[in-house]
Amino acid sequence: MAKSAIIFFGLVVGFFSLGSFAAETVLINGAGATFPYPLYAKWFSTYREVDKSVEFNYQSIGSGGGIRQFLAGTTDFGASDAPMKDDELAQSKVPILHIPATLGAVAVTFNLPGVKDSLNLTPEVLAKIFMGDIKKWDDEEILKLNPKVVMPKNQYIIVCYRSDGSGTTAVFTEYLEKVSSDWKKRIGSGKSVKWPAGLGGKGNEGVSSLVKQNPGSIGYVEMNYAFENKFPVFAIKNAKGDFVLPSVKSVTKAAEASLKSLPEDFRVSITEAAGSDVYPISAYTYLLIYQKMESHKGKKIVDFLKWSMGKGQTMASGLNYAPLPNQLVKRVLSKIDTIVLEGSSDKKEAHKLN
Repeated sequence: MAKSAIIFFGLVVGFFSLGSFAAETVLINGAGATFPYPLYAKWFSTYREVDKSVEFNYQSIGSGGGIRQFLAGTTDFGASDAPMKDDELAQSKVPILHIPATLGAVAVTFNLPGVKDSLNLTPEVLAKIFMGDIKKWDDEEILKLNPKVVMPKNQYIIVCYRSDGSGTTAVFTEYLEKVSSDWKKRIGSGKSVKWPAGLGGKGNEGVSSLVKQNPGSIGYVEMNYAFENKFPVFAIKNAKGDFVLPSVKSVTKAAEASLKSLPEDFRVSITEAAGSDVYPISAYTYLLIYQKMESHKGKKIVDFLKWSMGKGQTMASGLNYAPLPNQLVKRVLSKIDTIVLEGSSDKKEAHKLN
């Protein structure tokens, strides 16, 4: 009888201990861009060592899906490579902040039997390929840009694109719209566009798989995915006339070139940025955060954001992302300080509510 009582007492204590643990763990849900997913995954796992009471659940579903879920209130934060448009922001009752998290690039990659080195492309030829106007790899316009490369004869080009609503697509098509009047007139830009030809894959992972599986293919993916898969990439002719490969250094150059014109809300395009050694299809990627949040979870999110601007930035280059310039980090930290925590007993936070 006494033994049964002890076992019962132990189970009760264990039950309440587990309940207490569960109650103390704050689950933060987010969804969106696949572009920064490798870095975010690293951040979330590392941050568990900083604050064991926080657990992140991030769904890498693309920027379009991330914005929709965030606006529907099913996630605590969103993530997008393309800034939200004014009409999207207007759908939220609470102001939304764009927090630049890191910088990356859209790399144009290919699978061409017998060709392992990088190739050159001008913006005009790139647009023609994705519009389906240039159909074969031994087209005269491609050969002129790569005179020392032996292209396979009569090899058709298979265009691979994102089938889901995608910030990577938004960045890529916005760039093509800037550099090609034909593209602007016929295709336009956005997270989803009507592609004239080719195969669609879901996420950067899906496009990477399509390129890998189809000889003669060309696709656009976030730079890190191209490097991870050891895909060859194109050097793209930039606004100054240089052919530049995507790299952490060339993306950083694009960010530095655009710092002076960065708006207060950080919503900006840095494609086709001016300057030497700039990779022209570079972009910020954003965390989308409510400016007013419930105190307990909100504080956890704010603490994480501040950590991401410090230790988090040091992890970027190791995963082929460009860390934010120091000048920008200071501005982002000031923006994070504008977040209001409802119900906070902190005098500083309470002041913000008045």
